Amino acid sequence: MGTDASRPGSVILVTGPARSGKSEWAERLAQKTGKAVVYVATAQLDPSDVEWQQRIERHQQRRPPQWQMREVPKELSQCLDGGQEGECLLIDSLGTWLANCLEYDQEVWELIEQELLLAVEQTQADLILVAEETGWGVVPAYPLGRTFRDRLGNLVRHLGAIANQVYLVTGGYILNLTELGTPLNSITNL
Repeated sequence: MGTDASRPGSVILVTGPARSGKSEWAERLAQKTGKAVVYVATAQLDPSDVEWQQRIERHQQRRPPQWQMREVPKELSQCLDGGQEGECLLIDSLGTWLANCLEYDQEVWELIEQELLLAVEQTQADLILVAEETGWGVVPAYPLGRTFRDRLGNLVRHLGAIANQVYLVTGGYILNLTELGTPLNSITNL
């Protein structure tokens, strides 16, 4: 568990269901770093979707004005490659980013996922990654829904193995899984 000790920054994964407060917790963690925060927004603006615009505006109003913002709907690995020591990159959210990449077939997706995991391990910045939890309910009835669920579940699992800290935010509570749990990859006897 955890990242390479020679890496200057830390990796924190914050996961949970929709509307659980995971973005708010990630924002608090970013503020606590004392570093220059770069909010990496993965959402694509859609002026025709009023409700979506309102969601984005609520997120923007919560953030301190000194935070920089980068809109990165697809090129997330390249954004992380540019992360600098002394910065905290808050990526919100991986589910939205993945939805922007659903057009890619499985082979291309696997390359994109590997690029992202490598960028997470190599960036000089602190990282806080926000991810949605899927698959806690009914299996989606349509293929694209199953593809989304499976890809996000695998990505979150891989990132959890890299992260220094993993939090689950649900039911209005924050659980530090790093302290409470046992990493699956550390279990040798099953």
